[in-house]
Amino acid sequence: MMRHSALQRTAASLWKKASTQRSFAAAAIDVEHGRGQWKTYGNVENYKPGKFQIKTFNKISPVGLAQFNEEDYQVAAAEEASNAHAILLRSHKLQEDEIPHTTRAIARCGAGTNNINVARMTELGIPVFNTPGANANAVMELVICGLFLGSRRVIDGINHMKSLGEQGLARERVEKDKALFGGREIKGKTLAVVGLGHIGSITAQTAHNLGMNLKGYDPGLSVQSALKLPQKMQLEDSIAAAVAGADYISINIPYIKGEGGTHGIIGSQVIEHFKDDAVLLNFARGELVDSQAMETFLNANDNARYISDFPDDVLWNHKNTVLLPHLGASTEEAEDAAASMAAETIRDFLETGTIRNSVNFPATSMTDRPGGTVRFTVVNKNVPGCLAKITDAFAHENLNIVQQINQSRGDIAYNVLDIDTDSSHDDVPSFKAVQERITMLDGVLSSRIIYGLPGTGYARNLEGEYFV
Repeated sequence: MMRHSALQRTAASLWKKASTQRSFAAAAIDVEHGRGQWKTYGNVENYKPGKFQIKTFNKISPVGLAQFNEEDYQVAAAEEASNAHAILLRSHKLQEDEIPHTTRAIARCGAGTNNINVARMTELGIPVFNTPGANANAVMELVICGLFLGSRRVIDGINHMKSLGEQGLARERVEKDKALFGGREIKGKTLAVVGLGHIGSITAQTAHNLGMNLKGYDPGLSVQSALKLPQKMQLEDSIAAAVAGADYISINIPYIKGEGGTHGIIGSQVIEHFKDDAVLLNFARGELVDSQAMETFLNANDNARYISDFPDDVLWNHKNTVLLPHLGASTEEAEDAAASMAAETIRDFLETGTIRNSVNFPATSMTDRPGGTVRFTVVNKNVPGCLAKITDAFAHENLNIVQQINQSRGDIAYNVLDIDTDSSHDDVPSFKAVQERITMLDGVLSSRIIYGLPGTGYARNLEGEYFV
């Protein structure tokens, strides 16, 4: 085992770095940081003590990265961030060997997390965050564009005009040939919205403002989303009931693999309820639609349309299909909003232990820690008796818990505890022993001490080996 002098700092020097707001009036804290082989940290030359290191993949919006202040954070590209405390990414397919042992959290600048092995991150005790709603307006605007593309053969008309222009016949043929590209208006037509989250709800509201009638289905409709829906929207109890009689159908649901998931959910059993001239709008995920079933429907109904924001190996050249190159969230505003939300979520977690917008950890928030306390967070398997063992460890060290919260989600549990560091202690309060005791408890995956100095106070139980 090796130690590095840059990581061995006295409590007094740590508090010179920490802000007045984050320090104690009359107590210093002694914690351990850096025990372990340097191969588990990566390149020590890229490590800057006293800062959180953020590892980025893809091109992240500078507006979002600006949320990380330079005093407390070091933002670096993947190849230069071997000791990352958090990872920020967009579409990069994250591999486990790209995740250092020092990683506390991962955030994706977007709603979907299919490029991250969330189940494995849960096993490792690492929360995965996303940015629900950040790109909702951008996607909604493209869905509305899809409504018009499915109503009028605009793209066919554009291509025809290019062909006529090449022949020098545009002015001669334009009035005669426009009859080839007739369509219909959307006002007064019925839109079925399947999935009424951030995107679905504002799509419904916008369609209502355009004079459309609305039907919808969402088995997990939240109160917040329900309040955004037009009052006259007709809610149905199944996808089949929602799409029946609809002129347009917009699907806005997550893609979930496996048994009971949503792969191919828009298949023959749903499509058989479509009107003959229905327009399906898929700006959620390509895999939600059974391409073979959709092809059969389009072949049988010349006025039907499929508008999608994803590639499709079956329907790519069908005359009644329009495929876009995943443009939904590709706006400057959406990328700024998603990166900013992801950065704020990571900051809140690293600095206070708060969890929001996580796809695998329970939402957890506790009030600001009182003066004269230090905050512990503990990630453990959601098994009986683990919380009691954690609190017993503090009692064993004669440490008082001022406030605490325990939340669970599936197989994972998360604890936030504020521990008293008042003058009843005869010496500098030391948390080395209690952190190791807690971290090595059966079922505990990791722990953190949040006390002021960025980047320190983290410990993991790596299959029975203590890592700090």
